[in-house]
Amino acid sequence: MNYTYNHLKTILLRDSESLQRIESIDSSEYEAVVSHWLHNQSPKSPFVNSQIQNSFYKALDKELNINNIQEPNNQLSFDLDFDVPFPPPIKSTFKFIDLFAGIGGFRIAMQSVGGECVFSSEWDERAKETYEANFAEVPFGDIKLIPESEVPDHDILCAGFPCQPFSSAGVSARNALNTSHGFNDEIQGTLFFDIARIVDKKRPRVVFLENVKNIVRHDKGRTFKLIRKTFKELGYKFHYDLINASSLVPQRRVRCYMVAVKENIEFKFPKFEGEDIPLKKILDENVDESFTISDKLWAGHKRRTKRNLARGVGFTAHTADLERPSNTIVARYGKDGKECLIPQKNNNPRMLTPRECARLQGFPKEFLIPVAKTNAYKQFGNSVAIPVVKKISESIYNQLLQKPVIE
Repeated sequence: MNYTYNHLKTILLRDSESLQRIESIDSSEYEAVVSHWLHNQSPKSPFVNSQIQNSFYKALDKELNINNIQEPNNQLSFDLDFDVPFPPPIKSTFKFIDLFAGIGGFRIAMQSVGGECVFSSEWDERAKETYEANFAEVPFGDIKLIPESEVPDHDILCAGFPCQPFSSAGVSARNALNTSHGFNDEIQGTLFFDIARIVDKKRPRVVFLENVKNIVRHDKGRTFKLIRKTFKELGYKFHYDLINASSLVPQRRVRCYMVAVKENIEFKFPKFEGEDIPLKKILDENVDESFTISDKLWAGHKRRTKRNLARGVGFTAHTADLERPSNTIVARYGKDGKECLIPQKNNNPRMLTPRECARLQGFPKEFLIPVAKTNAYKQFGNSVAIPVVKKISESIYNQLLQKPVIE
């Protein structure tokens, strides 16, 4: 008999006796513990041991009347229906973890080339909603609170770690406010070192990271030099490339992609060639009037654009050229849409819809958007361009994972 992920998760979250056995973790993480365990039903699942697993089995048996506990492993036998667009692969060729997971851009790419996700972490609650809706897994929260010993073994560590401390806009804002940025940013910048501590403990074959292009020259290059030095001290070969996504998605989005390799193997990034994709390729024909910006906002955009052009500093807001890729979509896009305004005949320009933003990042049409549009804009603006990550993932698998380990 088939049982759904949501049904079994609900049963286990009601089982206070089992949950109370879970130590060293806040109760707010129980959903993550249960959902991760449902994916693999292993005592090696984060914060689960054999005793807790047996408690889970007993709770399910009691509720569902399965009555087929198999000795000597004391395991229940049932089929689990995840009922989501992107369930775990039936067969996998490697394991990966998804840190700073956002809404799962890395996961879609990795699963498409045969990867199985064994751990995910994301601290934004609305992003976690979107992630679960699409993958039937609740990510753990703040990675700083997760002991590296609880992270399962894996072949690839994936992380689009927070970019605000390193982005041009983030640095400018922090300078204006006289606050720290880069690795001096106590909240986000130092999260790179949480990646490093997990790498040091778990020793994955490959570390695959993404960040803004400005990370390379941030703090006169000292930030990037420290990243490279950290991987060298951990015994990894470090490679990076600045890649524009515009040949794969209709968006000018240049990002720094980093691949660190434990073995003594060289890695070559794939080539990203071909003509830019025009923005018109992903636009809907009939869009609700609610996406058209107001007279007041459009007048303000034009006024500030004229002033900023005259003084040579600050943002400008023009309607997009539909024959070319859009400007980079960022997390703040939902505030006023100035990064990409779609021209309309006899009307003010409009903002992109959340679904159009999803297409700009290469998300499949099956991807669910369960949150309100303000959160959706933020989530897609923070995401990776999936076709770029997929192409690099294919190269990682072909060049690195199909070869024997060479220490």
